[in-house]
Amino acid sequence: MFKLLLIEDDTTLFLEIKDRLSQWSYDVYGITDFSRVIEQFSDIKPDLVIIDIQLPKFDGFHWCRMIRSHSNIPIIFLSSRDHPTDIVMSMQLGADDYIQKPFHFDVLIAKIQAILRRVYNYNTDTIELKIWCGATIDYEKNLISHDSGTIELTKNEIYILKLLIEKKNRIVTREELMNSLWDDQRFISDNTLTVNVNRLRKKLDELDLGRFIETKVGQGYMAIEEATTYD
Repeated sequence: MFKLLLIEDDTTLFLEIKDRLSQWSYDVYGITDFSRVIEQFSDIKPDLVIIDIQLPKFDGFHWCRMIRSHSNIPIIFLSSRDHPTDIVMSMQLGADDYIQKPFHFDVLIAKIQAILRRVYNYNTDTIELKIWCGATIDYEKNLISHDSGTIELTKNEIYILKLLIEKKNRIVTREELMNSLWDDQRFISDNTLTVNVNRLRKKLDELDLGRFIETKVGQGYMAIEEATTYD
């Protein structure tokens, strides 16, 4: 049974979501002290976190940042705020998805199931290590090592990179990426994919590897294998 941590201060909504998720055999936990979220997160050790933005003490962005400093666990924002900057901010902080309230419960379930399948099952049929452009990629530990150092990626970022490298020197369409990441592109915005890829490329820049992920305007993205492809 997967353990989900729902960081939501609306008691009525929390109980409703907990009840619905429990029907799908998820073990749902809540926060009892919103000044000690990280302590309770560490005690519960959830498999996925669902978090609101507007919370007592500190907002959801703060706690997302704090969780990311401890763990690469999947994070879904569930918020009534619909400004594009909120969505972009959540993605930049390392969230895996953003759902706006009010929401259809089937959409929430679909997103949770897709993320859990991707995060906890995708390594079972792949080799753990991969060499790409002189860098060693550890898919299990979400690490990329190069002469200039080592960086850690989120689950989304390592999965996007894996998909691109599997089809290196070929264009992977945005539709292919969205379908692979979220199972059904109707449940994810085009902007969210762009943010995830840009965040991945920015991290790769730390190892001088970002230039090997090309954007093909109007089509998708392509991972380049040979450095000689560039001027």
